[in-house]
Amino acid sequence: MFNSNKTVLDIYYKKKRWKQSLLLFAIFIGIGSLLFTNKLVNEASKEERTKIKHWAEATRLLVTEDNLNEDVFNFLFQIPEDNTTIPLIIVDENNKITTDGNIKYSPKNREKVLYKELARMKSRQKPIIIPLGENENHYLYYSESSLQTQLRYYPFFQLGVIVIFIIAAYVTFSTARKSEQNLVWIGMAKETAHQLGTPISSLMAWIELLKEEKINPIIITELSKDSKRLEKITERFSKIGSHPELFPENLYQQLLNTINYLQTRISKKITITYNFSDTKELYLPLSSSLFSWVIENLVRNSVDALEDNVGEINIDVQEKENEVIIEVTDNGKGIPKSKFKTIFNPGFTSKKRGWGLGLSLSKRIIEIYHKGKIAIKSSTPKKATTFRILLKK
Repeated sequence: MFNSNKTVLDIYYKKKRWKQSLLLFAIFIGIGSLLFTNKLVNEASKEERTKIKHWAEATRLLVTEDNLNEDVFNFLFQIPEDNTTIPLIIVDENNKITTDGNIKYSPKNREKVLYKELARMKSRQKPIIIPLGENENHYLYYSESSLQTQLRYYPFFQLGVIVIFIIAAYVTFSTARKSEQNLVWIGMAKETAHQLGTPISSLMAWIELLKEEKINPIIITELSKDSKRLEKITERFSKIGSHPELFPENLYQQLLNTINYLQTRISKKITITYNFSDTKELYLPLSSSLFSWVIENLVRNSVDALEDNVGEINIDVQEKENEVIIEVTDNGKGIPKSKFKTIFNPGFTSKKRGWGLGLSLSKRIIEIYHKGKIAIKSSTPKKATTFRILLKK
């Protein structure tokens, strides 16, 4: 199947694992904070209930000792009124509210708000009974304080902030890395174009000299083809990194030119077929040199997938209302689903030699320059693989 280029992909996967570890570490910190804060909330809740119970117990003792006079009664009910954090409601045996504290309401909505809050308190916990003597009891209901509520939800907020920070850092790091990577590829491409200039000029001069020497015209013709080919390759590399101009080009003619060129340069045991006529026309905004490079890359990728250089490569074009679909299919060894996205990463290659830039550059040419899409449509091991290109009309 597909092997990774050790010099590039190892670094890529190490960085990917490092970013995943960073995210897991942030989640671990958030969960740890959540558990610790939850422990503090539970302890605070126990302390609040203990205080309320102590007050209720003090009330019971005073009542049983017959010490309940007006001053003591007012003092006891002053305690919940002095409380400024814990929402509470005290009702009598008829469920009539006698006292409330730390619950916001307007005088007009007092009854509605308090009984709604009372129902919520009843659903959460049992009341604390306050015996007032002569078989008369009052019931104290309460909920956690605003501080306790804030403390309970704070770790979720903290975890969210950490996750947002990690995502922002991840995106920033990935963007910076891709920008740096793009600059490297652009620099290499332009330097390659520059270096090819001299030998191409020299080759053209030698061709002219061979013509004067009346060398076999077939040899001169083939040399001229290869010389023009090198000029085209140089043009392609020089355009990487700059925004190429798109001109109306006959899509079918561009495909035919590429197919005819490749058919004579691959194994005779490999057949390239297509589903359109030689005279068909469909004009699309294209950079002819770059678009043909994409088709070449896909076809050569298919050739590499064919075992023993035997098989068939089919190029199928479908015209839709607003788009054109181009599919390149081979009956080679296939691509695992786990590699569908990775295969377009710079440095990924199935060959022992090569930089693994073909599909990466193809993706850039189609998606950035031509505003289209390129992906693996489907792949079945040892049966067929289909690459799909979508272009807008």
